[in-house]
Amino acid sequence: MKQFWMSLFGSIAGVLIGVILIGVFLVLMVSGLIASAVQNAETEADRALPASGIVLELDLRLPRPDQPSRSPFAFSQPLAIIDLVTALDRAGGDRRVAGVFVRANEFAMSPGQAEEIRGALNRFAAAGKFVTIHAQGFEGAGVMNYFAVTGTGELWLQPTSSFSATGLASETLFLGGLFEQFGAQADFVQLYEYKNAADIYTRTGFTDAHREATLSLLGDLYNTAITRLAHDSGQSADALRALIEAGPYTAARAHEVGLVDRLGQVHEAREAASSQVAGAARFMPIETYGRTPSGAAGGQNRPVIALVTGQGPIVTGDPAAGFGGEDVIGSDRMASAIDAAARDAAVRAIVLRLDTPGGSATASDQIWDAVMRARETGKPVIVSMGAVAASGGYYIAAPADMIVANAATLTGSIGMLGGKIVIDGALQRIGLNLEPLAVGGDYALANSSATPWTESQRAAYTRLAEQVYADFTSKVAQGRDLPMARVQDIARGRVWTGAQAIELGLVDRLGGLQDAIAAARELAGLDADEPVRLRRFPAEPTPFEAFMQIFGMSAEGVSALVRLEALLSQPEVRAALEARNRPPGVQLSAPDAESLGRDPG
Repeated sequence: MKQFWMSLFGSIAGVLIGVILIGVFLVLMVSGLIASAVQNAETEADRALPASGIVLELDLRLPRPDQPSRSPFAFSQPLAIIDLVTALDRAGGDRRVAGVFVRANEFAMSPGQAEEIRGALNRFAAAGKFVTIHAQGFEGAGVMNYFAVTGTGELWLQPTSSFSATGLASETLFLGGLFEQFGAQADFVQLYEYKNAADIYTRTGFTDAHREATLSLLGDLYNTAITRLAHDSGQSADALRALIEAGPYTAARAHEVGLVDRLGQVHEAREAASSQVAGAARFMPIETYGRTPSGAAGGQNRPVIALVTGQGPIVTGDPAAGFGGEDVIGSDRMASAIDAAARDAAVRAIVLRLDTPGGSATASDQIWDAVMRARETGKPVIVSMGAVAASGGYYIAAPADMIVANAATLTGSIGMLGGKIVIDGALQRIGLNLEPLAVGGDYALANSSATPWTESQRAAYTRLAEQVYADFTSKVAQGRDLPMARVQDIARGRVWTGAQAIELGLVDRLGGLQDAIAAARELAGLDADEPVRLRRFPAEPTPFEAFMQIFGMSAEGVSALVRLEALLSQPEVRAALEARNRPPGVQLSAPDAESLGRDPG
């Protein structure tokens, strides 16, 4: 009777699992079809575009990743930064496009993204197009949202808003006191004093080195913004700094002192943009324009510049993007993409776009090796740094022929950290007991969250960390052609801005993605005005392919899984399998244990 009920419930569970899988698959398939329909509709819209009078609409209030997500739902997201830049550059040479209407970000922007957008808007305006910007205030923690849009066109401010961007600020939440209160303990190794990412877990406030590095970053980013804003306005940097820091201002006062050009509601600014178009203005979201083909003829015969992109933490393997669109840089995927570009006879140069805070040392080393092998083929490799390319991201960039970063990019962080958080004390306070067992050497429990490191475990982990650090610094010295003593002086875990990094020899040129592509032309021996084709490696998956990557299976695979589950639920099959697989004697099972990772980021 027991076997009967087990078989019955097993069959029911199998059917439910099959129904759930089929339901999920159908939902995703419908979403993929919707995505394809959206893309097809955009293509049809491009074919029907008017011959003139297009005004692109760009909303900077929407959060944007640096690169398109591999999530199957990415089709509904705003254009990523690199696609936004590409769309504006393309629109600058498109006779159908008259200008762009920008909705400014009200609160805060990543400094690197703000600089990349500012550069694209400047190039668009330099092509003879108008730029009209409307802001519903400049609030928040700094001037970067103002920096992103100023100096490119006419800036409107809503009359009831305010101008409160009076500097640049950050906040760091330290959890050391909270961990202590709840009985948790953070064990970390940091090489060296500026590698402070773990301080938020181990301390209750800034160390001197952490405070110094943070203030240095804020000061350099602020100086970059002030210097360029002053240049645009024809003022001295000191005069503009005094003006900014005398705030906050009402909208009327901001207009009086020249921080904005006009006051008005968004519909008034939109009408002002329309008035600059000869004939009827036709507003179009930049997402629609950017996701339609350019229609350029003869592109297949042009020299190819490969674009390999990666954003998010660096990990081993090739994990698929999740439903939320969280991206990581999988070492297998990026190394394979670099290898494919290096093998392609049409590719003249490789641009590697990175937006990452770092990650696994092992994964970073795999990608570093792919960059080295690509260079051995004679094809130049140019790294374009996004908002951040630090630690493991710099490890990858170090051997490139040229590194291009914005002045506001965060880079460097040449160091190493790793560790664990011991939670046994916290669990005991709520009646839980985490009791580890191990055989073998003392290091077998080094990754246990139940026990702090012993002296020998910490010493062993520190030796491993020092080996990673020595390898990292030697690769930087080799790739950047710097003396080891110089590298060790600047590689104590400190994060630098792009402007600081170029002075230190860690970066070759300041600029964004288009500057990196220009450098690729130069190093490949192509004329500056020679048409090229930018091709992504690997090619972006269709929405349906992205769905399949998430589940790692095809429609046939789902159907086969359901049939297999139904077969295995049959009583006679279950009995046969149990008899076949039952080992003699006592049965033991062990839970999986995650290995203790070493992270240079």
